[in-house]
Amino acid sequence: MKKVPAILFALIFICHSGMVSAQQPDYEKYGKIAIAAVQADYPGEAVTDYQYMGRKNVGTGLVEDSFLFTVNENGKRVKPLVKVKHSTINNKLLNLTVEETSGQIPR
Repeated sequence: MKKVPAILFALIFICHSGMVSAQQPDYEKYGKIAIAAVQADYPGEAVTDYQYMGRKNVGTGLVEDSFLFTVNENGKRVKPLVKVKHSTINNKLLNLTVEETSGQIPR
């Protein structure tokens, strides 16, 4: 009888853990858009690294997600920073910028 609650608890924990890990980060949609922008700006070049730099609130219901890439362009490493401004209210993209950084990451 004591094993039934323990087994039930274990099943609930496993099911809950599976649901939590299946959720996607809310910036994933905009990360895919950022990847497409970098691939368009550097066609045929290898994107070797990708890092989510974080989110900044820029107004009521507006945020800006930043993504840093490493691209090998003609044998030279460049680091484009993609900033994606979007609405958290209606999930619409408002603005996208791509700028090359020179080692220093602008905020």
